[in-house]
Amino acid sequence: MQTEIAKNSVVTLKYTVTDPDGAMIDDGQHPLVYLHGGYDGIFPMLEEALHGKKLGETFQIKLQPEDAFGDYDEELVLVEDAKLFPENIEVGMSFERVSEDGEEEIIYRVTDIAEGKVVVDGNHPLAGVALIFDVTVAEVRAATAEEISHGHVHGAGGHHH
Repeated sequence: MQTEIAKNSVVTLKYTVTDPDGAMIDDGQHPLVYLHGGYDGIFPMLEEALHGKKLGETFQIKLQPEDAFGDYDEELVLVEDAKLFPENIEVGMSFERVSEDGEEEIIYRVTDIAEGKVVVDGNHPLAGVALIFDVTVAEVRAATAEEISHGHVHGAGGHHH
């Protein structure tokens, strides 16, 4: 039985995430299950800290914004004419928009509506926030050949694409 996290391990983590002031960001009600070894399942800095940890091990790591959801980018905050949006627009709604260079889709959240204008923000809600993870390694197992070739964990009964 595998008990140490290594490349191509399927890892289950119990965790909580707080901000530097101690405010709860994620209470970890649902364990995080990911394929270890550079498959982009979790933040690279967190994955690096987990490498070599053993079943049952507990630790804390603080990720700076650039290692989590990035720094807050003022250029992703736009003020648009309300006529460009549906009549039932509300704060909290999200819209996808292709970036200026056409390379990526950015999700914009409506943050304010006033005087015929709508303010949308393309930053992740946690951009600019340091994240503190309290983590326990709950399970470690060897990944199946199929999981490795697909680059992600398959649940009980396999995975259907």
